Amino acid sequence: MKAPKQSRHGHLVSALAIVAGALSVCAAAPAYAVLGGEPMSAPQGATSAKAVVRAAVASGASNASAASSSNFTVRSTTLASGTVINEYLSAEGVVFGIAWHGPRVPDLASLLGSYFPQYQQGLKAQRAARGGRGPVSVQDSGLVVESGGHMGAFAGSAYLPQSLPAGVSASDIQ
Repeated sequence: MKAPKQSRHGHLVSALAIVAGALSVCAAAPAYAVLGGEPMSAPQGATSAKAVVRAAVASGASNASAASSSNFTVRSTTLASGTVINEYLSAEGVVFGIAWHGPRVPDLASLLGSYFPQYQQGLKAQRAARGGRGPVSVQDSGLVVESGGHMGAFAGSAYLPQSLPAGVSASDIQ
């Protein structure tokens, strides 16, 4: 039995589907930051802002002692999609928190690194408990991820509670 001939229009549709798929993969290039690891190297088309050093002030500590012992750095990167990612780095240069806002959710597998399976497991449990839509709130002893928004305006954060420097709280990660 002969396979039916594909029309010229069918070939064009197939070719366009392949090109669109390839472009969507390129547009969603990973950000390469790893929670619990080193900060990201800006992907192609992204711009990085100058790092801002902030001092976390522990309650009951003097500013001078807190500033010398618990500085952290915030690095901001704007992806080609327009999404802004803020990385929170400890004095040792380890990413303890990440926040994002913009028209697209960044590649969470790249941002969360080895914590991504833990996030997926928490997300699956949340979806089973309360349905498949709405904001995400995964709170585990070793990982906290909050994410929400709507088409064109997404925001979220992820952090490692055990890695927060002294004087830094979850509300500092934005």
